[in-house]
Amino acid sequence: MEKSHFISSIGDQAIPDFEAGLAPSTEHGADLRFHGVVRDREDGRLISGIDYTAYRPMADNELRAVIDTMRAERPDHRVAIHHRLGFVPAGEASILIRVQTAHSAAAFALCQEYLRRIKTTVPIWKRPVWAPEAGPSDE
Repeated sequence: MEKSHFISSIGDQAIPDFEAGLAPSTEHGADLRFHGVVRDREDGRLISGIDYTAYRPMADNELRAVIDTMRAERPDHRVAIHHRLGFVPAGEASILIRVQTAHSAAAFALCQEYLRRIKTTVPIWKRPVWAPEAGPSDE
């Protein structure tokens, strides 16, 4: 497979904008897209979103290493991964993992493994931005 079939990206680009630039595949029957969406609560408290930061050189290298390792283990797939940095509002995606394979079972397994490895090795940190407390009305 061509190297361009294995894409890694970390930055402030919104997931839909990144996703719009991805090419379809006519050789793969499964095209699985996982969107990790920011929930509206963290530890039971309301949040307005999450602020993501990273040590970019290390994060870029680690994400690339995850993809390179998975590519060596399972070369029969395509993947595109994008993790947002900066403030991501509740309800929006902070990560996209798109896996294309010949069959769906492999796509689901690969996507799950990509997410596990990213969460355990890529140094991206999150800080919840707490929602303003709803107090009594001044009316």
